[in-house]
Amino acid sequence: MIANEIKNAIIPFKAEEPQMLVRPTAVGEAYPVDALGPLEQVVTSVQKMTQAPVAIAAQSALAVAALCVQGWADVETLRGSVPCSLFCLTIAESGERKSSCDRLLMQGVADFEKWLMQSYKKEISDFKLNQEIWNGQRKRLLAAAIGEDPVTAAAAKKTLLALGDEPQPPVLPIVTVQEPTLEGLYKAFQFGRLSLGLLSDEAGGLIGGHAMNKDNKLKTISGLSVYWDGTGVKRVRAGDEPSWVCGRRLSIHLMAQPVVLGPLLGDAEVSGQGFLARCLIAAPASTIGTRTARGYSAQYEEEVKAFNTRVFELLALPMPTDKHQKQLCPRKLCLSEDARECLYDFYDKVERGQAAGNLYAHVHSFASKAAEQAARIAGILTLWADPNASHVTVETMRCSIRLAHFYLGEASRLSQHGQIDKQIQLAEQLRLWLQSQSKYDEVFTGYILQEGPNSVRDRKTLTPLLSILESTGWLIRLPEGTVIDGRARKEAYRIVRRGEF
Repeated sequence: MIANEIKNAIIPFKAEEPQMLVRPTAVGEAYPVDALGPLEQVVTSVQKMTQAPVAIAAQSALAVAALCVQGWADVETLRGSVPCSLFCLTIAESGERKSSCDRLLMQGVADFEKWLMQSYKKEISDFKLNQEIWNGQRKRLLAAAIGEDPVTAAAAKKTLLALGDEPQPPVLPIVTVQEPTLEGLYKAFQFGRLSLGLLSDEAGGLIGGHAMNKDNKLKTISGLSVYWDGTGVKRVRAGDEPSWVCGRRLSIHLMAQPVVLGPLLGDAEVSGQGFLARCLIAAPASTIGTRTARGYSAQYEEEVKAFNTRVFELLALPMPTDKHQKQLCPRKLCLSEDARECLYDFYDKVERGQAAGNLYAHVHSFASKAAEQAARIAGILTLWADPNASHVTVETMRCSIRLAHFYLGEASRLSQHGQIDKQIQLAEQLRLWLQSQSKYDEVFTGYILQEGPNSVRDRKTLTPLLSILESTGWLIRLPEGTVIDGRARKEAYRIVRRGEF
């Protein structure tokens, strides 16, 4: 009897909690700032001044240091030598003081570019005058060389051959570029310095711009990967003479919000081309809401000033080039015997970790480059401390391996984001916007199309996203004709807020 009563009892309905679209990313390890060697003090000072995540300042400092020294030497690895260049990606929300860190650490670069511009103004004026003189002489000699008097023609031809090549413009006074196309970067290397940095504290313009649109993305990431490898770039275009840019060095640091870099991490083409595996990626935990420390010290400013003075000095040093100064001829920075053994040990551990079921099996593209990344970092720290250093010490290599291990851990931690379906990513962006930015608890499609995230502002994209949020419990469809903002709406939803259940 009792069993039947229990069986026939009506159990009250209780709505389920909405389902999470994306699992929260695990918290990463603390950045090993003490492994930065000669960069530790300035990174600590910038972090204290800005109270930003320390990884943001560290990424900026490493990128600037790489820009300063990459033209001098290639560092020895376990398989040949590679450039002392770095590709860095920093993922942080708006308000994390990315620009503040970058501005403090880029001041020396900015000062050096201003100094270059002062010299360039006089050099370009002299060039234009010499070019006019050369063109006038050539025009006069050409007229004489095709004249009727054979003696005069022969003399003019001889003088014409001795005239030499046309005067070349001075080197462009830029050290960094921010939003170039691949062709623009190629031209910057053709007519500018042999060592450049693609550095931006707001990379949305580059990632969302012409260089990374549907038609150019594959070409751009492939081209950038070539610069990381240090090989030359050949270009053959209809109507132009073939050209070849070799002996160049490029370091990259792109900072952007998760909404910008997140899709890049999940892009199969970008990942498949090996671009991401060449990057040191950091996505530090937010410090917003905890930045209450006091006790600002003038010593922090002194550390930053000393860093930027060092940047200017290193950028001003002449880089090793061929006799025509058309390409770099970097020397080889060797590893000490102990440093090489230390790197071998690291390589062996990471290699075993890539076996099926092991720690790095799901990020083997990053893991396969971890030892090389460690060598690159070691080369940069060594040359920053001493541009004339002959070898990397074991102490520097141990520090660089700690840094490489951190970045490999970040790649492993963030890899789940790269495996998320693009439509789910967009749905999550819309969900977050509805939860935090929407002015109303009840919304209609027209409002979302007008006010929502840019990535969902067309009906074809939005419709399936609304279905996903409805099926997972984050939206509840309202009856047709529901009045919102004074008008009856054909398609409307109630937003389910966190903590309602």
